[in-house]
Amino acid sequence: MDWDLALILLVDGLANGSVYLLAGIGLVLIFSVTRVLFVPFGDIAAFAALTLAAFEAGRLPATVGMVATLAALATLAETWRLLRIGEHRRLGRALVGWGLLPLLPCAVAWGVVESQAPGWLQILATLLLVLPIIPLVARLTLQPIADASVLVLLMVSLVLHFLLSGLGLLFFGAEGSRTKPLTSLNWEVVAGFTVGGQTLLMVAAALLLSALFYLAFEYTVIGKALRATAVNRVGARLVGIRPAQTALLAYCGASLLAGLIGVLVAPTTTMYYDSGFIIGLRAFIAAIIGALTSYPLTAVGALAVGIFESFASFWSGALKDAIVFGLLIPVLILRSYMALHVDDEIEELDE
Repeated sequence: MDWDLALILLVDGLANGSVYLLAGIGLVLIFSVTRVLFVPFGDIAAFAALTLAAFEAGRLPATVGMVATLAALATLAETWRLLRIGEHRRLGRALVGWGLLPLLPCAVAWGVVESQAPGWLQILATLLLVLPIIPLVARLTLQPIADASVLVLLMVSLVLHFLLSGLGLLFFGAEGSRTKPLTSLNWEVVAGFTVGGQTLLMVAAALLLSALFYLAFEYTVIGKALRATAVNRVGARLVGIRPAQTALLAYCGASLLAGLIGVLVAPTTTMYYDSGFIIGLRAFIAAIIGALTSYPLTAVGALAVGIFESFASFWSGALKDAIVFGLLIPVLILRSYMALHVDDEIEELDE
């Protein structure tokens, strides 16, 4: 392997790692606030890519029907809950929040298709249309069991992946789609070596969003509320923070990240209804490196996974996935070795 080839693989790995970085942040955000390891995160990214492809083809995306269906079910579920506990005064707010607001992006999508809007409006409509999906799915399946154990929440999350994968096949079909490049610019790094603008856009988006999330968590009230809920849910309740509201914010933020991932990935690869699962799995490795709590370590792990995947695909394309997922073994061994176990705590107390 010469230096030119190594440089090409490195750049490709950084581009993939940037995508896994965004997905890893979304997984850690949801898990730290809600204790849910949201397995179908990648499926939402695939839906965003297929939605943008439908816009570019001049068709109304099937995501409109999916969002409308989820909104109707969520509205019925919330209405029944309020009636059951006697909170009739909150029915209007529930109808607006779970019924009307999710339908507004559907109206925007219809307007974009009818007016043949430019590309940037199609991207904006895609992000708006994908934004309600995770909160609606969480309202229907995860919110009623929010206080269950982590294992139960993980099992429900796995079921959600298969459910959303089936819905993706139902709404989008089995055909794959690829969108137009977001930019045609190229940058010559060294003599004879050029980096594509799409790759630069992925890396820049990951860096920018990471910085924005850091600033939001450090300097905004919402970010501090999310951190408080992640650190101690009971303590957050005692100071007036409602975990249900912070969970909703976490789901919305993760849904937005999934939409951005779909928009960034769609021009570089053909996306199918189930293509997002592999993205979610590799982001899960990055999140495990960060112990599902540390955003900086997750970012480092995501870049490492992307670079490792790029070189592994060169060494053995058939064993690429096995090599990448094999990263989990030394990481878990190291985590287990560094963790303080119950037996160790008992021995320390006896001493």
